Order: sequence, then structure tokens, then C-alpha cells
Amino acid sequence: MEIYDIIKSLLSLIAGVGVFLIACNMMSSNLESLGSKRMKALFAKTSNSKLLGVGVGTVATAVIQSSSATSVMTIGFVNAGIMSLVQAAAVIFGANIGTTITGQLVALGLSGGSKISTSVIFATLAGIGAFIVLFTKRDKWQKIGGFLAGFGMIFVGLSLMSSSMGDFAAQDSVKSFLAIFTNPFLLVLIGMLLTAVIQSSSVMTSMAITMVVTGLISINQGIYITMGSNIGTCITALIAGLASGRNAKRTALIHVIFNVSGVVVFMILGFIMRLTGGIDFGDLFEIMFPGATQLQLSMFHTIFNVSTVIIVLPFTEALVKLVTKIVPDKKSEQSDEPHLYYVDDYMLKTPPVAVLQTKNEIINMAKIAITNFEISCDIIKTLDYTRIEEFRKNEKTLNFLNKELVAFIVKILRCELSERDRVFLTGAIRTVSDIERVGDYAENIVEYADNLSSVGMYFSDKAKKEIDELKTLMGNLYAKVIKAYGEHDISARDEAYLIEECVDEATDQMGRNHVSRLSDGVCTAQVGAQYLALSADVERIADHFINIARTVNA
Repeated sequence: MEIYDIIKSLLSLIAGVGVFLIACNMMSSNLESLGSKRMKALFAKTSNSKLLGVGVGTVATAVIQSSSATSVMTIGFVNAGIMSLVQAAAVIFGANIGTTITGQLVALGLSGGSKISTSVIFATLAGIGAFIVLFTKRDKWQKIGGFLAGFGMIFVGLSLMSSSMGDFAAQDSVKSFLAIFTNPFLLVLIGMLLTAVIQSSSVMTSMAITMVVTGLISINQGIYITMGSNIGTCITALIAGLASGRNAKRTALIHVIFNVSGVVVFMILGFIMRLTGGIDFGDLFEIMFPGATQLQLSMFHTIFNVSTVIIVLPFTEALVKLVTKIVPDKKSEQSDEPHLYYVDDYMLKTPPVAVLQTKNEIINMAKIAITNFEISCDIIKTLDYTRIEEFRKNEKTLNFLNKELVAFIVKILRCELSERDRVFLTGAIRTVSDIERVGDYAENIVEYADNLSSVGMYFSDKAKKEIDELKTLMGNLYAKVIKAYGEHDISARDEAYLIEECVDEATDQMGRNHVSRLSDGVCTAQVGAQYLALSADVERIADHFINIARTVNA
């Protein structure tokens, strides 16, 4: 009969782990959507302050419920060149603190008397959240309901795991088998391997806490398994780093060294405690939290991660230098090929941040486009082709970004998003096309210059002056459009509308001035044709910039 009880308990454990994993995903995805603006602002403010980086990593992981996801996302930022290694290291340190939140929630859920536990009380939120999702159509309330349902389901999964492990604990054969594993190194290895399979140290730690509370394993066994989970959680980030650029590899290596260092320090400390006082971490935490089994392992997990950050943080720069030596730069790897500057597929782990970086990528693309417009104006005005290689490289980049950025946006649209972000991304596809068209018109202007150069003709001084004035107007228009787009500045958008009207008037005036010069014999029909084509193209460029401004709504 015992074998059937074991199978039943095993199936319940698998069900509990499954519910727990789905609940974590539900809670984090809905919380990400609800706090997307704050999440974006959080990462946007990440600076060279190491403490701020630790804070960002802690909060992000508390929201995402996965230090692996935060680490992978950080690798994406480094790979895109928008985060330094020092910043990335600090964020990863913070991620290890943030991952302790789940353990504390589990400890809270396992509290309470024998008649009704905290877990049952919190589990009711699953039903409340489900009712909210069913009976409301507003996106915000749908997300709130989804978050509550996910939060409640965490405790439903916890109850299933706790029940199954309680059944296991009642089986003497199971307890006798697990009691064999007392070697700290073996327990660390078990925790590392299981976490590498589950790909979540939060879930592994939660399982360990439940096993300790039900008496299936000792507090000491749970502590060393939890240490191992901190190493196992590096596997995902390590795989992501190996598939990315050199700095991304360094970031992944920082993650591994940091987590392994913490485990090594505490293993040595545990060895000294056993050697000198005959006690281990389990004995110490039983003294610190007597009668509160559910708190003993969760508090160790928190203290372990916070202590590791305190120990390693002052040596961040030295750690960065070490990984730079281990993974040195290679000149042969540097390439002038077009690439995405701000986005990376690893950012899809956190859609709100991916949306923020998509906007930055679009703004960077617009900067490249306006640069090419200015180069084209200078070339047609002076027939000096000194910057033509820069122009061609920019045009190649614009074509690449047009294709790859749209593909990336489509990938984000498949993720869980707030309605606001979904609307933005839908419009962003058109915006990318508008910017690419600006580059095409700049290319047309260079072709007009080629036509003039081939027949040995050029514009008059008055025409060149008008081109300069138009170039200045377009620079002002671009500045206002980007301010409106990047900062959601309505007043800047309205100013852009006024400047665009000035551009229209200026291009109309160019046409009238050309006719006048043609009548006076100052200009030829062949030169005038290129001049009129240029003014028409500039007017179209202004229209494309205004299309971008129109996406900014009050």
C-alpha cells in the first residue's frame, strides 16, 4: 500500500509545482503590465550608482519573480551597449536580494494555526481575482484580477506541495532515504542541479522551505540545498551570455562568480562553525527563530543573499576587471555591420522594458535619418562628397533597422502587454516606416547632386542660402518632434505643427524664387528641375516627421 501512497504524493507534488510556476508567471506578467510605466522609469534611471543598480535589480526581480529573468534581461542591455558592466553587476547583485521575496511569501503562507492557515486565507484571492477577470472588461481591472488570481494560486500550489510533502514525511522509508544526504557539498550539488532543471531558484527555495516545515528534511539540509539553488540559477544567464557579445559573456560570468563566491564564503564559514563550536547554520537559525520553522530557512535565504551583496559590492570594479581579463577584447571581432543599438531578444523577458528600449531605438533611428538629410543638403549645396561614405553607411543602417526593428516589435506584440503599450507598438511600426522614408528622400537629394555634378552645374548663392534656411527649419522640426515623441510632450508636438507650416511656406517660396531667377536668367531649367525636386522632397520629409508627432496624443 505504501507504494501507492508514494505515487499519489508524487503526483500531488508535481501538480503543486506546476500550479506554483503558473501562478508566479501570472502574477509577474500582470504586475509588469500594471506597473509598466514605473518599470520603464526604473530602468531609465539606472546610472553608475552601484546602490541604485542594486535597488533596481531588487525591485525588478521582486516583480518578475525570477532572478534568472532579470539577469538575462541585464545581459540584453549590456549586449545592446546601453548598460556598463559595473551597472550590470550591481543589478545582478540586487536580483539575488529580490529573489528572496518569494521565500518570505511562502514562509508567510505556511504560518497560522492548525485550524486555518495563512495559506488558505491568501488562496481565496485566486477566486476573487478570477471573478474580477470574468466580470470586468476594463484592461486595468483585468490586470488587477489576473495579479490577484496569480497571487492566490501561489498559495494553492503551496498547499498542494505542503500536503504531498507531509505525506512523504509520514513514510519512514522516504525519510530514511533523504536522511542519508547530509554532506554539505552533495546537498549544494543537488540544489544546483534541480534549480538548473526547474530554471527558478525561487521555486526551488520554496520547495525546500515546504520540505523543512513538513519535516521531510532538516533545516540544515534545506540551507545547503538553497545555497546550491543560487548557483543553479546562473545556468539560464550563462546560456544567454554565451550566445551573445563579448560584454554579455562578461556579464554572465559576473553572475556566476558572484553566486559561487557567496556559496564558497558560507561553506567555509559553516565548516569553521562545525569545527570550532560543533554547530551548523541550522542550529544557529533554530536559536534565532525558535518555534518558527517556516521562518528559519526563508530568513537564512534573505540573510545569505544580502550578506553576499554587502561583501562583494565594494569589489565590483575589481570583479569587472577580472572578467575583462578572462574574456579579453579582440580587435578582429569588431565590425561596422549594422546592428540594433538598444534592443535585444533577451529583453522580451520583460515586455515593459522592451517597449521602453524600442522607443529609444526609434529615436536613435530618427537621429541617423536627420543626419543623412543634413549630409545630403551639404553635398548638393557644395558638391563636396567628403562625407559620402558616412552617408552610405547610415543609409545601410536605416534599411537594416527598418527591417529588424519591425520584426522585434512584432515579437513584443506577441507578449503580455498593457493596452497603452500595445497601442504605442502598433503605431511604432508606422513610425519606423516614416523614418526610413526620410532616409530615402535624403538619398534622392544626393542623386540630384550627382546629376548637377555630372554636367558641371551648381546652385546659385541665393539658392544655397535658401537651402541653409530650410535645413535649419528642418533641424528645429526634428528637435520638437523627438522631444514630443520621447517625452510625450504635447506642447512640443504643437510647436512641431507650427514649424511644419513654416516648412510648407518655405518650400512654396523656393518655387516662386526659382521662377523669378529663371525669368532673370540667373538659373537654368536643368538646374531648376533639381532644385524644385529637392524642395518637394523636403516637404515630404517634413510630412513624415509630422506623422511621428501625431502619434503623441493628449
